[in-house]
Amino acid sequence: MYTVSELQVLFKNYLAKNQFHQEPQGLYEPINYILNLGGKRLRPVLLLMGCNLFDEEVTQALPASYTIEIFHNFSLLHDDIMDEAPLRRGQPTVHEKYNQNTGILSGDVMLVYSYEYLLQIKSKVNIPKIIQIFNRVAIEVCQGQQYDMDFESRDDVTIPEYLKMIEQKTAALIAGGLKMGALIGGASENDANHLYEFGRNIGIAFQLQDDILDTYGDPEKFGKKVGGDIVQNKKTFLVLKTLEAGNEEQRTHLSTLMNTDTEDELSKINEVKSIFDSLQVRQLSENLMEKYLSIAFDHLAKVEVAPERKLILKNLANQLMGREV
Repeated sequence: MYTVSELQVLFKNYLAKNQFHQEPQGLYEPINYILNLGGKRLRPVLLLMGCNLFDEEVTQALPASYTIEIFHNFSLLHDDIMDEAPLRRGQPTVHEKYNQNTGILSGDVMLVYSYEYLLQIKSKVNIPKIIQIFNRVAIEVCQGQQYDMDFESRDDVTIPEYLKMIEQKTAALIAGGLKMGALIGGASENDANHLYEFGRNIGIAFQLQDDILDTYGDPEKFGKKVGGDIVQNKKTFLVLKTLEAGNEEQRTHLSTLMNTDTEDELSKINEVKSIFDSLQVRQLSENLMEKYLSIAFDHLAKVEVAPERKLILKNLANQLMGREV
């Protein structure tokens, strides 16, 4: 079995050998730029881990892992344009560094190349089946983004709708990548489906944790400004749970705060947190996160490989959730 760091190195070497150096430079340079902004390469590594559960020859899954990374960054590139975001991983976004039209066109060709790399898989796996899984994931990511945008102008978003949104926008790519990797490695359909459910539930739990940390996290550990979601009036799980569980006064107060822009950001953050605390919304959010984690680990336990081979996935999931392993 490969370690996480070994798989990261394996993928980074593959990425370095598969840069986009063709002409026109104006189309491909922005692709290399966003692909090389860094990150933990979590999604492609998880695909490789899915393969490695069933086969030691993980290099056969490298083209598919690159598909996942290209598509993920394509979605980030277009999301940044829609959000008018100036920075990505601390650096100028593609549309800021180049221009918006370049960002749109470079993103378009990234989507095409994500399919091109799927066709380079050299295992005996059923390629049409892999493409079918990827198509489902790609559609769900786009649907999730649309839901997210729709929620910005709606005051009646429900918790089930929110969970569906994060399932599609965040969890689908993790789940789909694990399933693709498993099938490339020779997994049965049943095992591949359990890995998909493991990834889907971990993805939802991870986003719920992100919602919690945005309000209650340590800024140094969290890696970004705490309270950013509150300042941006985002309808996170904490907000929606408060609107569901609070009395009329609490709901009205929160709605007023979340529909008001203010220069006194700290005061707004503290007022919203005070409402959360009065309803123990943090604990309720953590309880739901734990529920999804438990479901994820139940599915992992049902994958029919030796328990020691599954440890790497279990440990990585715990590390992502900030737990000791």
